[in-house]
Amino acid sequence: MTGADALAALEARGNPQKAAEMAAYHKAARPYLGVANPELDALTKTWRKDLTLDARLALADGLWRTNVHEARIAAAKLLTQARIRPDDTGAWTLIRGWLPDFDAWAIADHASIAGQKRLAADPSRLETVEAWTASEHIWTRRAALVMTLPWTRTRDAKPRELAERERILGWAAGYVTDPDWFIQKTVGWWLRELSKRDPDRVREFLDTHGAAMKPFARREAMRIMDKV
Repeated sequence: MTGADALAALEARGNPQKAAEMAAYHKAARPYLGVANPELDALTKTWRKDLTLDARLALADGLWRTNVHEARIAAAKLLTQARIRPDDTGAWTLIRGWLPDFDAWAIADHASIAGQKRLAADPSRLETVEAWTASEHIWTRRAALVMTLPWTRTRDAKPRELAERERILGWAAGYVTDPDWFIQKTVGWWLRELSKRDPDRVREFLDTHGAAMKPFARREAMRIMDKV
């Protein structure tokens, strides 16, 4: 499977009308094919099954470089896998290398979901992610929270996991005065997810930092707690 073959498979499933709608919605200046997400899922599932890890990494890299919306999402899906063997540097290095290209939420989130798997597989990578919180690039700052969402989902967290969660909450605390809508939204999102397992910790965070957050971000953080 070459990059050209993969792109041709995507193009064959395109829909010009849907492509135009997607371009208007996402507003990022790049080509859109109009391929539905279930079709991307089916294609990348087949490619993951049929390709070696090295071939998948090469294909993901090639698809990302096309700058085509669906190709970049397919690249991320190729690397969205809980266990990758060997999981040394290849997939994580590639995902990290995509960060400067993030410029819209859909592609950034798909790539960040792939990043979540690599962080969960090796939490020592949080050392790298912490540096992103000081980036001038808003999408890199945002990725630090989106990629660490798995730390909101752990039930009966072990001491190490609790310490890591507190570390990430410290990053979120540093974001509460950031005026960017996407940063504020992501802080609210992270807290909302954590509220499903540890609402008391979210209340504590909001008692300390909530006044500095935008009202919509506070509402997002409390959305689930307000219903119980």
